[in-house]
Parts: sequence; C-alpha cells; structure tokens
Amino acid sequence: MTTLLWVVLPYICLAVFIAGHVWRWRHDQFGWTTHTSQLLENRLLRLGSPLFHLGVLGVLGGHVLGLVIPASLTEAVGISEHTYHLVAVSAGSVTGIMLIAGLALLIARRFVNGRVRRKTTVMDQVLYTFLAVIAVLGMVAVVGENIFGGGYDYRATIAVWFRGIFWFQPHTELMAGAPLVYQLHAISGFLLLALWPFTRLVHVWSAPLAYLWRPYVVYRGRRGPAPVAAPTPAAVRDAERRPVSSGR
Repeated sequence: MTTLLWVVLPYICLAVFIAGHVWRWRHDQFGWTTHTSQLLENRLLRLGSPLFHLGVLGVLGGHVLGLVIPASLTEAVGISEHTYHLVAVSAGSVTGIMLIAGLALLIARRFVNGRVRRKTTVMDQVLYTFLAVIAVLGMVAVVGENIFGGGYDYRATIAVWFRGIFWFQPHTELMAGAPLVYQLHAISGFLLLALWPFTRLVHVWSAPLAYLWRPYVVYRGRRGPAPVAAPTPAAVRDAERRPVSSGR
C-alpha cells in the first residue's frame, strides 16, 4: 500500500498530467479557455477572482520554497529554521485564507446565480470540489499542526520525498510516517494534477503575459462626416429586383 500511494500514484498522475495536456492541445484547442462567465455575473466574480488568484500565487510560492528548495540552501543564505518557520506559517495562513475566501465566493456565485449555475458543468463541480478539499487540508496542516499543534518539520520528510520523485528515488518511508492531514493533502494534490488537463485550469498555460510589455493601443478620432454604412446584401438584392419605371 505504501508503494502504491507514494510511488505508483504520483507517477501515474504526472503521466496523465503531461499526456492529457498534449491530447487536449491536439484535439480540443477550441476548449482551451477559461470558459468565463463574467457576462452572466460580475459582482461576486470581481471580488472572488482576485482573492482566489492572489491566494493561489502565494500558496504556490510557499510550496515551491518549502518543497523544492532544500533547508540547507536557505540556511546557507542566512535564513534560520526559526525565521523560515515563522514566515512560512504567517504567510501561509494569510494566503490560505485569501484562497479559501475567494474560492468560497466563486463557488457561491454558481449556486445563487441561476445563469451561472446552468453554465456550470460536471467537470467544473469536480474541479471546485478538489480545490476546496486541497485548500481546507492545507489550512488544517498549517494551523492545526504548526500553530495549535506541536509543529511538524515537513522539509525533512515530505520535501525530501517530493524531490525524490523527480530523481526517481522516492523515499516512501518518509511519507508513511507523516501526519494524516499531510498525506491526504499530498494525495489530493497529485490527483488534481491528473485532473488538470481536462478542466478549465489549462488556461494557466495561456496567460496573456505579453500584456506586460506590449505597446499601448492608440485610438485616433475620425475627422469629417461619419462614414455611410455599406448596404446590406438584402438591400442590394431588393434594389436589383425593383422594376424600373419608364417615363414619356
């Protein structure tokens, strides 16, 4: 069971993540979009979307710092373990609350607004469920284990196992002894990766980054009389069919 959860499952999810994106790009480029519902409801979206996206960026940054960068490297640049732990818990709590608040608003608008609810697909419901579960488990791990609990050094266990996956040397014994909430958080995270290519999350890879450095759009006014609209094909057809009267 340990090998299945901490070796087989991660590699299957990563394989589906890569192959699924290739399939989606080759066979469903038209659906490679956010499927935005902004025109249907904008009040809750205007508040929930920035909260959710800023929270996601903060949470992802914390995961990269905690899982990808070894503790020895942060200590080498002068960041003590106590300082790292303090910053990680405080920043993780703030960004986690932002993520959950934004996600709650995005989910609520799909229930309270009938037009948005009818546009919500089954895959959207599955995606929002996974995001909610992962976010709640992450907050329980941060608050429950590190603030109200005795604390847990995931950088010495979970982070080593995570990096070992990409070196094809996963240390399963490190995850087997981790707290249950961390185990569930890791499993749900890899399952989300497998689900990713088949949801609206693919729009992440099409973020309009060029907007940051593209030139401004210049609008120029038109002088003189307004142009006359071209006649429609129906008007031209009717004019050609109209009989011409002959005078004496």
